[in-house]
Amino acid sequence: MLSFIVPAYNEELELPSTIAAIKNAVAQDRPYEIIVVNDASTDATAKIAADGGAQVISINRRQIAAARNAGGRVARGSILFFVDADTQIKAKHIVDAVAALDMGCSGGSARIVTDGIIPLWARIFIKIFSIVYFGINLGAGAFLFTTRKNFDAIGGFDEKLFVGEEIFLSIALKRIGRFKVLSEPIVTSGRKLRMYSAREILTNMFMVIFGGIRAARSRDKLDLWYNGKRENRSALATSLHHDESA
Repeated sequence: MLSFIVPAYNEELELPSTIAAIKNAVAQDRPYEIIVVNDASTDATAKIAADGGAQVISINRRQIAAARNAGGRVARGSILFFVDADTQIKAKHIVDAVAALDMGCSGGSARIVTDGIIPLWARIFIKIFSIVYFGINLGAGAFLFTTRKNFDAIGGFDEKLFVGEEIFLSIALKRIGRFKVLSEPIVTSGRKLRMYSAREILTNMFMVIFGGIRAARSRDKLDLWYNGKRENRSALATSLHHDESA
């Protein structure tokens, strides 16, 4: 069985597409489950997840590492996929991930592209970030995969961290085997790049980078990740329309 674990906080807008994409990506003869970990949402996230056929686990932590681990603990599959609630995958991601694990890889991730229209500075930033980040073979938090055995062996995600937990998971998996970054990119939301300025994003990132582990262990200065700011439906629809027309 394949287990898809989707951490979610106030994702009523993005979640339906994420669940639908997972369902469309899984081969019809392959058993699977979708687990949505609803972490203190105040919108219709839990209802939408249940209506979409997902198992809903509710926690009240407001921490992405804790949400992923909560889903991992109840997952019944021998292969675990962690897919963010604003991210869409395809069949090729599942096929290639399973093939990588069958060949002995300890886990992996995939390159990313963003949906909709994003500013020029953001397009440049994403390109440079991808070259550097994936060049050193680290996994993107939006999409990670491993086996149940390996996940348990490394102790899951580090719940002392509020950001960067995917980096430490990647490093931990590398210690027990090859870590595979798939060439086929996943599509994840570009909303932060549309809703925040270059100054806001880069300042926040530099604070985390230079603040080190101490900064990562506190949510106090991580508003960019934890404040729950969302695009409205009309703004998102307009962005996606322009993207499809381009």
